[in-house]
Amino acid sequence: MTPEPTEDDEPSLAVRPRRKGIYALPNAITLSALFSAFYAIVMAINGRFEVACVAIFAAAILDSLDGRVARMTNTQSAFGEQMDSLSDMVAFGAAPALIIYMWALKDMGKPGWIPAFVYIAGAALRLARFNVNIGVVDKRFFQGLPSPAAAAIVMGLIWCAIDAPWYSGVGNMPWLRWVAFGVTLFAGLSMVTNAPFYSFKVFDRRRSVPFIVLVAIMLGIGLIALDPPTVLFVIFCVYGLSGYVIYGWRKSKGKPVSVISTSTDEPDERGLHQ
Repeated sequence: MTPEPTEDDEPSLAVRPRRKGIYALPNAITLSALFSAFYAIVMAINGRFEVACVAIFAAAILDSLDGRVARMTNTQSAFGEQMDSLSDMVAFGAAPALIIYMWALKDMGKPGWIPAFVYIAGAALRLARFNVNIGVVDKRFFQGLPSPAAAAIVMGLIWCAIDAPWYSGVGNMPWLRWVAFGVTLFAGLSMVTNAPFYSFKVFDRRRSVPFIVLVAIMLGIGLIALDPPTVLFVIFCVYGLSGYVIYGWRKSKGKPVSVISTSTDEPDERGLHQ
């Protein structure tokens, strides 16, 4: 005879595990960035390079939002991380390389392939290294020039040149092709260097800031509104050089120049932690 069940023996309600799914808001922002890159390529094919540059800058703004929105709404996911990486490869790797090639490099023949390929390969290597080292890199710095900043340098050159009063077409200005050649090569190689570029990720949003900071932000917005192509191009060029300045300063002071904060014992990753 089995005893009759009592109230204490009743099975408790099991806690249902959280369902794994795709979160709409952060991935919608990522898809918007991807569409901006696609739109930029289409505009470049149609010869509207200035619009293509604006679209890439819009993709950079959207890329800076999707991760923050995911963290604020607690909707991070492995799917979102992979989607963001693929979107970045198109928006800041393939699209800028194709746009700069169509604008200035295609008339150079096969030599024009070199900076365009170095740029797109550098973007791929930089994103792959970022994904591998995401847990071991000092969060204050990026290892190598971030791909959105590299895209901003290349697109800024095009936008700044087209907006200049002296611009009469790349075909009439052979020297501009070589400027585009050098800038694209610099941006591509900078993405795979070990130079530390400040990440601006360590600000405490809950801490108050001096009033002068707000004044500086106000002046910065005013300068950008005054001449967006030139000011943005100068800002990102200065940022593109800042990593080498930090590298040289640390080297001269005898300080460590690597941004790798820890190391792993995995044989496949030894080359990434030197």
